[in-house]
Amino acid sequence: MFDQAPRGTIYLEDLEVGMMRHLEKQVTDRDIEMFAEVSSDHNPVHLDDEYAKQSIFHGRIAHGMLTAGLISAVIGEQLPGHGTIYMNQSLTFLAPVRPGDIVRAEVEVLEINHAKRRVKLDCRCLVDGKKVLIGEGMVLAPTRAG
Repeated sequence: MFDQAPRGTIYLEDLEVGMMRHLEKQVTDRDIEMFAEVSSDHNPVHLDDEYAKQSIFHGRIAHGMLTAGLISAVIGEQLPGHGTIYMNQSLTFLAPVRPGDIVRAEVEVLEINHAKRRVKLDCRCLVDGKKVLIGEGMVLAPTRAG
């Protein structure tokens, strides 16, 4: 399952405080395995059922940065979209994401500095309406002038 709001770049000139975009994705075992391969993070809490059952999570969980990557997808594809440059991102992980969970990644415009092309974003991920990740990002937004 992969549900996205409308895609496409929103230029700095068209951004407004309160504007929000999101996507929803079901995290699969394959996603976790591929993320482990790409990131070289083979922590058994992500990959080994028996090990993970003995952890504080009592079962396997997705990598936190896999979940955070969904925020990057919203920023890079929708808000502001193509041409956006990430400047920084804070993240606080509130709860685990498990294989099979449907994650809703939301990004909302908090502040716009037109002179510097900077946009402050509220970023969050939810599972069943419960926040599992929160943070703020700062990006350099694309403009019509290039």
